[in-house]
Amino acid sequence: NVGADIESSERSVSLAQRHEMVLATVGVHPHDAMILDEKAFRRLSELAAEDKVVAIGEIGLDFYRDLSPRPVQKVAFHKQMQLAVEFKLPVVIHTREAFQETLLIAAEYADLLPGGVFHCFPGDVDEALQVIKLGFVIGVGGVVTYDKSRLSRVAAAIPLDKMILETDAPYLAPVPHRGQTNRPAYVRYVCDKVAQLRGISPAEVEKITDRTCQKLFRL
Repeated sequence: NVGADIESSERSVSLAQRHEMVLATVGVHPHDAMILDEKAFRRLSELAAEDKVVAIGEIGLDFYRDLSPRPVQKVAFHKQMQLAVEFKLPVVIHTREAFQETLLIAAEYADLLPGGVFHCFPGDVDEALQVIKLGFVIGVGGVVTYDKSRLSRVAAAIPLDKMILETDAPYLAPVPHRGQTNRPAYVRYVCDKVAQLRGISPAEVEKITDRTCQKLFRL
């Protein structure tokens, strides 16, 4: 369960503490980068130390909506990557209309981190291979089920053990629920689509992507 600001990160940790099956990430999304002052960063550091926190995220750059100034987004991204290094946690990275800028910052920390995922991956196959070369994996969600999506080409082409499956609930629901509220249970449609694209069984996709997920988040 992913945090996107201080409040949602606190809720994510609280859910994880109450439910054995839930694990948490904590982070400040680039939309909210302006909130990451000293007080907020101290609180984020406290949350990162909680037992069931498995990653720092969702962090990164978003130059599509520009809800926070780009220089502020970059500062917040750097600070949270440094936090991940300090706590030896992987990262969950968001990038939209800012791929090369995001990749450059990620590359600065790649060798110091235990890994990470480029979540809701927006790029093409070549860009995915750049991410994988740095030691990160690709997050494949509901967009893979949409007609002619770039993500479907990525999911068909990259090594199966370099992707994990996700939902981004409540957003980006897969077909046949596109346009509705997304739910974690709908990840099975993502799994089925990846299997179809690669000509293998859903069970094989589940086995390999789950193994990658366990390795990434050290479960």
